[in-house]
Amino acid sequence: MSMTLNEIERALRDLRLSGIRATLETRVLQAQANQAPFLETFSMILQDELDRRRSRLLDRRYQQSGLDERATLTDFDWRFNPKLPRQACFELHTLKFVAEGQNALIIGKPGTGKSRIAKAVAYQATLQGLDVRVLEADSVFASYALCSGADQQRQLRPWLDADLLVLDDLFLARRISDSAGELLQTLVHQRYKARRSLVVTSNRVVQDWGKYLGDNTMASTILDRLMHRSHLLEFEGHSYRLKEAATRFAQQPSDR
Repeated sequence: MSMTLNEIERALRDLRLSGIRATLETRVLQAQANQAPFLETFSMILQDELDRRRSRLLDRRYQQSGLDERATLTDFDWRFNPKLPRQACFELHTLKFVAEGQNALIIGKPGTGKSRIAKAVAYQATLQGLDVRVLEADSVFASYALCSGADQQRQLRPWLDADLLVLDDLFLARRISDSAGELLQTLVHQRYKARRSLVVTSNRVVQDWGKYLGDNTMASTILDRLMHRSHLLEFEGHSYRLKEAATRFAQQPSDR
């Protein structure tokens, strides 16, 4: 005996086929109007379910990543700083370096777009279904040091296992604590062994990392692994943040 539309919808709810439920009535009316073959209609209904599941998976990947924006390279103002390594940025965006277990270091002056590029690459990785984690390095390292051993292990596991880990604004506060340095060394060493990719952005040139870590030997160990299979992008130019601030001030009405 055939089911009514309401019975079919209840069955779909029980089977958790929300994509089909959302478009079923529309697809039925469409098939009736076009006198479409059964397989054609059925394939569209299945595609609706696949699209819904993919969308939900991508949303979950984005929420887990720690990204605070869906940044892309298409809306980045390359003309403002024409000396930026544009071609290298687009090469990272292909995610070939992730497939090959390589790293990327993006070093340069504040406000030149390092974080924006790193987050655009990270967002692209979530769209490709990769497990991504983005950390504001210094603040996360500081809070990690205050956690208990069990909580530290719980936090550390996703950072080690992610397909791509982004450490943004490393050494923003210059000197980091000994525990933060040890955490950085663990992340770099373990991910290097597992051939899982890291993207690091920093205002500090790599030659000074020993000073900010307070340990030249540790800095050499970290950089040895981080740069062995790595792309180094150097950002020079003017600050986008200062540009945006100047534009806002210019648009404000003057007092008379």
